[in-house]
Amino acid sequence: MSVNLRGKNFLKILDYSADEIRYLLELSKNFKNMKRAGVRHDFLKGKNIVLLFEKTSTRTRCSFEVAGNDLGLGVTYLDPGSSQMGKKESIKDTARVLGRMYDGIEYRGYSQWIVEDLAKYAKVPVWNGLTDDFHPTQMLADLLTIEEKFGRIEGLNFTYMGDARNNMGNSLMVTCAKMGLNFTACAPKELFPDEKLVKECEMIAKESGGSIRLTEDIEEGTTGAHIIYTDIWVSMGEPEEVWDSRIKLLKSYQVNKKVMENAAKHAIFMHCLPSFHDTNTTIGAQIAEKFGIREMEVTDEVFESAQSVVFDEAENRMHTIKAVLYATLC
Repeated sequence: MSVNLRGKNFLKILDYSADEIRYLLELSKNFKNMKRAGVRHDFLKGKNIVLLFEKTSTRTRCSFEVAGNDLGLGVTYLDPGSSQMGKKESIKDTARVLGRMYDGIEYRGYSQWIVEDLAKYAKVPVWNGLTDDFHPTQMLADLLTIEEKFGRIEGLNFTYMGDARNNMGNSLMVTCAKMGLNFTACAPKELFPDEKLVKECEMIAKESGGSIRLTEDIEEGTTGAHIIYTDIWVSMGEPEEVWDSRIKLLKSYQVNKKVMENAAKHAIFMHCLPSFHDTNTTIGAQIAEKFGIREMEVTDEVFESAQSVVFDEAENRMHTIKAVLYATLC
């Protein structure tokens, strides 16, 4: 496969062809094998990257730091209080400063236009660690996990349950369309994805052999699904007042034993994490006390079941991010 991604930004899956995505997946597998075999692979020694975080994260930060260190990169982490970006210094100026000091920039935060502006002015590769619209690094980890479990990607039935308008709903729909999966958004109509993006994905799916479907019907949406995927009901940065209305909208879309039994025989459960499957978190305990709901988007029974591959996904963030760093910097 002749693919050259050197110098290319990684801002959203829409920007990548199926061949380029496949290349990154194969590269990820190679790096995963090397990591597990203890084979040194510091191929990018002497280069440096910076991680700009306006939204905190466990998996994204650790994946980028470990991936960078394994590849021999110098890694600088800037949390929201460690940078003047957007406060005393414009995005444009920040990009031009950091682009002269670093070989690549990762951004995790809010608006998609911020990461797009960083890419426009930095003159080095910029990687999207998450914005309000898209979460491309998670997509590669999800695809790698699916292929590991099923031995293939194309033609599988993929159902996303929950807020289908958020960055995960958007990204999963695009990714399935690109890679020939049959995507179903199973959600209340109020939380269906943007119509313009749906139409774009439908056109992409026609070329890949996949399909796009939106439904409010849980039984219809989950019947025969090979993958059942969900995410938390309220995203980071949304106001606390949203919980009440979101719970009312989505409580019937919880992934539970009945949902998994309606899916295909060997279906898997996926979640990008963190998850509110019990009350062992501050927010989980607060929601239980305020709304009387002890499990939210997924029951603890499903989360801890043999069908759950959530920790495989989490590990695969590291391997796939390593592939992105190497492919765009080497």
